[in-house]
Amino acid sequence: MRGDDNQQEGMFSYISPEKRVPTEHPLRPIRKMVDEILKEMSPQFQKLYSDVGRPSIAPERLLRSLLLQIFYSVRSERMLMEQLQYNLLFRWFVGMEMDETVWNHAVFSKNRERLLNEEIAESFFQRALERAKPHMSDEHFTVDGTLIEAWAGQKSFRRKDGKGKPPGAGGEVDFHGEKRKNQTHRSTTDPDARLFKKSKGSEAKLGYLGHVLMENRNGLLVQTFLTEANGRAERDAAMLTAEALPSAKRVTLGGDKNYDTRELVRELRGMNITPHVAQNNTNRRSAVDQRTTRHAGYEVSQRKRKRVEQSFGWMKMVGMLKKVKLRGIDKVGWLLTFTGAAYNLCRLRNLMAIA
Repeated sequence: MRGDDNQQEGMFSYISPEKRVPTEHPLRPIRKMVDEILKEMSPQFQKLYSDVGRPSIAPERLLRSLLLQIFYSVRSERMLMEQLQYNLLFRWFVGMEMDETVWNHAVFSKNRERLLNEEIAESFFQRALERAKPHMSDEHFTVDGTLIEAWAGQKSFRRKDGKGKPPGAGGEVDFHGEKRKNQTHRSTTDPDARLFKKSKGSEAKLGYLGHVLMENRNGLLVQTFLTEANGRAERDAAMLTAEALPSAKRVTLGGDKNYDTRELVRELRGMNITPHVAQNNTNRRSAVDQRTTRHAGYEVSQRKRKRVEQSFGWMKMVGMLKKVKLRGIDKVGWLLTFTGAAYNLCRLRNLMAIA
């Protein structure tokens, strides 16, 4: 017999969101780790807020919401608030009751600004890293960089002295035939962004360079930071990350051909670090000789170093870092570090399931 199509106007439920989420759901182990991390960070949050005034959105809920935005590639705060309105899984992860009022997207963005500092992101990243220590290598690492496109259009890249062609109807600017360089031009939308192209033959884009240090055993990120986009940024970043490596014993540091320079190789060897960078023999002599390449470990590092591209692919496609929606090197750096922590949490969840 055909059932009745009854339209329900109201709903009363005595089942909590906790019971509605399956016990084997992949977000459960992540939620447990995140709760432990946020509990440890509570004294740090306390310093950011006044003891008087109207209560704001709890920082713990803010960060859980931002993690959901990364995990599920929610492209805006407006859409995130819409998901929190009817998605019980999102409500459970954030810690909201079934009938609790969802925040206005503008209020959420305003409250988020208080947490947009490198100290909070780095603290969250390091605490997530502490839980990953049993799965990490302390001898073999890889460094690499990627171009992160800024939230700025090419037509916003104008002369600093204001002598360029005046905007036409509708604010359009014709820059064809004009030589544009970072020394003479600057984006009016995001002044920190630089015009840069990552490889020969590719188009130049306004952006930043994001750098990561990865351990080679399971591909976990050990360090992340952001710099201006320029030709020396990757090698300078490699030197900075090398200082964070363990100094008690000899370690290896892999990299692609961009890191094959005499200066970098010499500095790494002076720091008791074996440079396992790819040889660049195109019309030149590589700075890495047979003292390094003859060992089997060099070949292993060359295979393992390509895993860093997986982290870049995840952070750009899932974490939406391909083109960031924040402006300024400080805010974009915060987002890179926080997205790196989210990537580590996903990797750690998978590693814990295997173990």
